[in-house]
Amino acid sequence: MYWQKDIETMQRSELEKLQLERLRKTIERASNSPYYGKLFAEMGITPDTVQSLNDLSKLPFTTKDDLRANYPFGMVAIPLEKCVRLHSSSGTTGNPTVVVHSQKDLDEWANQVARCMYMVGLRNTDVFQNTSGYGMFTGGLGFQYGAEKLGALTVPAAAGNSKRQIKFIRDFGTTCLHIIPSYATRLAEVMYEEGIDPVKDTALHTICIGAEPHSEEQRKRIEKMLGVKAYNCFGMSEMNGPGVAFECPEQNGLHIWEDYVIPEIVDPITLQPVPDGQVGELVLTTINREAMPLIRYRTRDLTCFLPGDCPCGRTHRRVARFRGRSDDMVILKGVNFFPIQIEKILMHFKELGSNYLITIETVNSNDEILIEVELNDLFTDDYAVLQQLSRDIIRELKDELLFTPRLKLVAKGSLPVQEGKAVRVKDLRKLI
Repeated sequence: MYWQKDIETMQRSELEKLQLERLRKTIERASNSPYYGKLFAEMGITPDTVQSLNDLSKLPFTTKDDLRANYPFGMVAIPLEKCVRLHSSSGTTGNPTVVVHSQKDLDEWANQVARCMYMVGLRNTDVFQNTSGYGMFTGGLGFQYGAEKLGALTVPAAAGNSKRQIKFIRDFGTTCLHIIPSYATRLAEVMYEEGIDPVKDTALHTICIGAEPHSEEQRKRIEKMLGVKAYNCFGMSEMNGPGVAFECPEQNGLHIWEDYVIPEIVDPITLQPVPDGQVGELVLTTINREAMPLIRYRTRDLTCFLPGDCPCGRTHRRVARFRGRSDDMVILKGVNFFPIQIEKILMHFKELGSNYLITIETVNSNDEILIEVELNDLFTDDYAVLQQLSRDIIRELKDELLFTPRLKLVAKGSLPVQEGKAVRVKDLRKLI
């Protein structure tokens, strides 16, 4: 049973006592990693440095650049022979980020995800279908093991192939989906195109959505189209993956599981704490991880703490729907990428000029990306040659980004030229 009342409704004073105890153990454990061992020695940091949670500010921030600089195993705090899995992000211009897990870490992660699923009413009588990619992406395996821990019958359908997804939903009596918001609307549209009424012709009642920004209006549209309740999920590979925070049945903010992480929200410029209700950057410290603890990790995600108690009775703090990021990373169709990744591909082709524009917008409830790039002024205007060039570019972009963008080749001088820093991305999606 995953209604963990002793943890989820723990008095704040007791919860903070548990956090302090686990934080001190985490500092001791982290000092065994090459990176933190050297850094803590230079700063004179020991477990005794932290006498209360207020002393968290004495500890250094950790960034994605630190993970890249210590690729692959410089952040690992236990011998590799005691590690059983790693997950990795796609690299940009340099090293990817790698997160390593012990068996205990994986067990705790599965328990964390199972807790989230139980909170929104899922039980071992449910049939859970996962439409996320497996492999290095944490969304697939994270929910897979959590659903198995819960005892649900799992359908590891993976990403794409809408008609097959629908067949599985109907044949296996799927009651719950894990799905990104944009694909949820597309899947519903395909059902209607096939003459299938999701309400009458399926057993769906719950979906878990996340991995890309979405508005409350989009959530309501998804719920109406599929006849389900849709719960927002937050996770990131650096913190294991999905299950870091999750909406309860109140659907008013995501409970962030404070027995696993200590959350802070800081001004992304000054790095000072901001009051409840004020948007800032979410910073997380793991306190229940063996292999690769992270101290004050800057997520770059923008949100705020919601003041007041949740009517559901859980005492773990709630964060609001995420507003975006403090850096230039783009999230599209559940995939994270940087504009520089696109530039890297475009610059491989001598037929292209140096000016390009990335436009992201919502079309028929789906987020789409259009890449416009100027041709070299010496290149041919032969239609067949241009078609082949487009196919070659799209193939390489798909291999890098893991989704297929739209591409438009335009004449040199067609795109705006800005004074100073070029504007490479126009994000026209409307999020509330």
